[in-house]
Amino acid sequence: MKEIELKYGCNPNQKPARIFTDTGELPVEVLNGKPGFINFLDALNGFQLVTELKEATGLPAATSFKHVSPAGAAIGLPLGEVEEQMFFAKASKLSPLASAYVRARGADRVCSYGDWVALSDVCDEETAAVLAGEVSDGVIAPGYTDKALEILKGKRKGGYSVVQIDASYVPRSAEFKDVYGITFEQGRNNLKIDSDFLSNIVTKNKELPDNARRDLLIALITLKYTQSNSVCYALDGQVIGVGAGQQSRIHCTRLAGSKADNWFLRQHPDVLNLPFREDIARPVRDNSIELYISDDCDDVLQDGAWQSIFTRCPRELTRDERKDWIKKASGVALGSDAFFPFGDNIERAKRSGVKYVAQPGGSIRDDNVIEACDKYGMVMAFTGMRLFHH
Repeated sequence: MKEIELKYGCNPNQKPARIFTDTGELPVEVLNGKPGFINFLDALNGFQLVTELKEATGLPAATSFKHVSPAGAAIGLPLGEVEEQMFFAKASKLSPLASAYVRARGADRVCSYGDWVALSDVCDEETAAVLAGEVSDGVIAPGYTDKALEILKGKRKGGYSVVQIDASYVPRSAEFKDVYGITFEQGRNNLKIDSDFLSNIVTKNKELPDNARRDLLIALITLKYTQSNSVCYALDGQVIGVGAGQQSRIHCTRLAGSKADNWFLRQHPDVLNLPFREDIARPVRDNSIELYISDDCDDVLQDGAWQSIFTRCPRELTRDERKDWIKKASGVALGSDAFFPFGDNIERAKRSGVKYVAQPGGSIRDDNVIEACDKYGMVMAFTGMRLFHH
């Protein structure tokens, strides 16, 4: 097949719409549903991301994409008891690939609502079962077991989009994009991100343990497929906060940091034990948790309609309690797709438990950024390579 017709482009008025190839056959096949223009953008970017994560770590990988940026990404490490609670999952029922997706979606469950999923490996029954329980638009993978495909075809009244991609596909070296009737061309970004990227450690502290090295690679590979400017926080084999598409580097760092803070707050005992009624759906729980850990907590607790989702009204989680809890965060890895122009980014990152940093370097204020890292005993590597993506 050389072309797939789409319902419309980015918006309903943008017709006709299709994906096609001038040479050979398309490497993708739609097994179910009818993916749209943005769906395929998410699918193809996401599949590149998880393929590279698996190459870098040797473990199955998954990502949750929304509007051409990852809301989360992760590799298939087992879940602990706290993670089971915060991700609404049972570790005993998860394959490594399913664990990867549960973690990827768990980075930011509010942003992942209605996501597009990319999987590095053949989708198994356990992963399909997880997808069946989440609000999601579609999935791309190199294959599906018979049982997994059966489960997925039953999702969204039979309309769930399922795409299979040829894992052996090698894209051409040039990329083209039309804007306002003018064609742009550039070489494909086939840069391989591996441990060599982290060899130039410029801080006094040069101790980079294997788990931190892995997390920095996860952050950098995620940034390679995130709309720029972007900053990514990662911990324990998964993304915990992405700040995408901001014009200012500090705003990227703040946005990603606030999402990382929320990820930590969702592990607070009061949050894990919120007395939800059993019939309350996951999306409502996700949104309610987001409100409960926000500065608006006191106001929403006074809302009778909001209280109705609980068996009893929970107590307020105060601002001081939230700050004290976030202070416990440690060992977080942070990647940036371009250099940090000021040390304020490091100051903000420290508040979210960042210990390890990877960024290209090259700012006229590199010394200031290094000094900020040294003040907190952080480890920072200059990768020498920008990772802009548009």
